[in-house]
Amino acid sequence: MNLFYVPNISGERFVLEKDESKHIVRVLRKVKGDTVFITDGKGHIFTCAIEEAHPAACSLTVMEKKPGNDLRDVKLSLAVAPTKNIARYEWFLEKSTEIGVDHIFPFFSEHSERTSIKPERLKRVLISAMKQSQKGFTPVSLGPSRLRTETAAIVACHTINLMNET
Repeated sequence: MNLFYVPNISGERFVLEKDESKHIVRVLRKVKGDTVFITDGKGHIFTCAIEEAHPAACSLTVMEKKPGNDLRDVKLSLAVAPTKNIARYEWFLEKSTEIGVDHIFPFFSEHSERTSIKPERLKRVLISAMKQSQKGFTPVSLGPSRLRTETAAIVACHTINLMNET
């Protein structure tokens, strides 16, 4: 199932942004009347019918709204400093989003090797991972091992996922 992202769905009819419209109409060759699935990134999946299949502004009508696979007892928020090699941080964002982290807060500390990030690029990585996966603050210890930043964050995600399965 292809899943598309629309952050603020209000009402029963809406128009997709150009990138998503182009993907649906040109790449997937969807036409008027076809069904597509949309997420709002807040745990909802919308089943929609294409009303107008225009590659610059595809319009949809909501047929059904249901909760996604986000019925977990424990939510996870991570504050992780961006790494010197931004590709490693992007990998962490992608993987942690796919396995179910709820919030990620980048921060810069005294020992941060990177002093800036490109939020729009990181947002694209997150949205892509969210579409791929369809899916308070409590400090925890990950044990005595010395882990790289992105590895520690992934271990934390995995630990919370295990807690959610019991």
